[in-house]
This record gives sequence, C-alpha cells and structure tokens, in this order.
Amino acid sequence: MNLYKNISRIGLITAFLLALGACKSTKSITGGEINPKLSAKNIINAHYSNEPKFKTLRGRVKIDYTNGDDSQGVNVSLRMEKDKVIWMSAPLGVVKAHITPEKVSFYNKLQNEYFDGDFSYLSDMLGTELNFEKVQNLLLGNAVIDLRKEKFNSEVYNGNYQLKPKAAQEFFKILFQLEPKNFKIASQQISQPASSRQLMANYTYQDISGKILPEDIKIVAEEKGELTTIDLSFRNLELDKSMTFPYKVPNGYDKITLK
Repeated sequence: MNLYKNISRIGLITAFLLALGACKSTKSITGGEINPKLSAKNIINAHYSNEPKFKTLRGRVKIDYTNGDDSQGVNVSLRMEKDKVIWMSAPLGVVKAHITPEKVSFYNKLQNEYFDGDFSYLSDMLGTELNFEKVQNLLLGNAVIDLRKEKFNSEVYNGNYQLKPKAAQEFFKILFQLEPKNFKIASQQISQPASSRQLMANYTYQDISGKILPEDIKIVAEEKGELTTIDLSFRNLELDKSMTFPYKVPNGYDKITLK
C-alpha cells in the first residue's frame, strides 16, 4: 500500500498518539520497589498525583505501523494544545490531521480526499469506543477510564501493581498494570469479548526535567483475529512554546463517507 495513503487511513490514530512533551535531556525510567501491602486505593491516588502538566507541545514522532503483511514507517511533525487540539503533518504536508474534542479531520493531497466528522472513524479503526479525553489519557500514560469511580482488587504481577475490577463488567473487560517507581501505567487493556475486540497499550517512560512521560508506546488493536500494531517513539519535543495550528482542506477534494 502507498505510504501516504496508509497514513491517511491511520492519521487520526497517530495524531492522537502524540500527546507527550520533552526537552533536550532525557533519562529512561527503570526500577522501583514494590510494596505488596499497598492498597488499590493508595495505588490509584498515587497514579493521579503523577499526571504530567503542560500547555503546548511540538516536535517529531517516529511511527511504525503494521497490519497483516502491510508495514510502514514515517516521521511526522506534531503540535498540540492540551485538551484542545492535536495537529499532525506528514513530510511535505501531503497528509495533515486536526483533532479537537468536538470532531476529527484530515486530508490527503495524494488521494485528493478528506474526512471531517466524529470519533466513530477512530473508534472503528481501533475496535473500541473512544473520545478525545480517553485517547489523551492513553497517550500520557494515564488510565483511559477514571479509576476512582471503580472498585479494584490489587496484586503484584511481573514487578508491577495490577488492578482488576471487583465487579465483572457486562460488556467490557479491563486490566491495568502500574509501574512502582512513579505509578504510571505500564500496560492497559480493554476488551469486548462478544465482538472479538481488544485494545492494549504498553509503555516505557523517561524523566523530562522532572516530569515523567512516556518514551515509547506500543498500541496493539485486535478485531476478529486481525491485528494492527502502532509503535511510537517520541524525540526532540518541546513543551510550552507559542505555536499555531494551520489547517484548511483544499478545494475540490472528495469527502470520505463512513459506511
């Protein structure tokens, strides 16, 4: 498949997978001592006390995408205003994406097409219902749901704190693992067994001037046996710089209509 046509398919996914900040010096985060007596409530409280705080972000991200026999890699430019807009541009601006909490949009110059609509496009591609807040949490190493609204059992598993809901969910199954050093998400999974859908994200972290942010994210989406994998590596990013988000669909492009 043509690389830029492929980017237009996954542009909305990748644009959401870029909500991280950095500066010049980084240090990978490893280790952390486990306390097996720590309660689920204390683990969850520690997780939310470590949420990263920033206003804007810009930089570049290496994206590797695999679906079946199709495998592609590309570097993209990123700009973001937290909670408001995510903007992405492929090399030479052949594909651009612009996402807000209200809608998602992208255009592809090589295919003369564009999409402008709601989050159903992204939800269908990743196999689970998503909105702006959920995806932003996914990218920042935060839980995609509010853990404070559920009751969990906790245990130690593979050197992490693992949280499972005390009450079984009717349509969804969820599982969270938090690393012990900073109580950031090490892995989170959401599955819909009845629809044969599953979304999993695994993280490694880095210390950016005292802020703990993801360094690499591996997203694996499965729907009825078909796997889509997106690996993201964040490099040369800057926080809290002044920026704009230029975006305008060229005249004469064909609108993509969801079926």
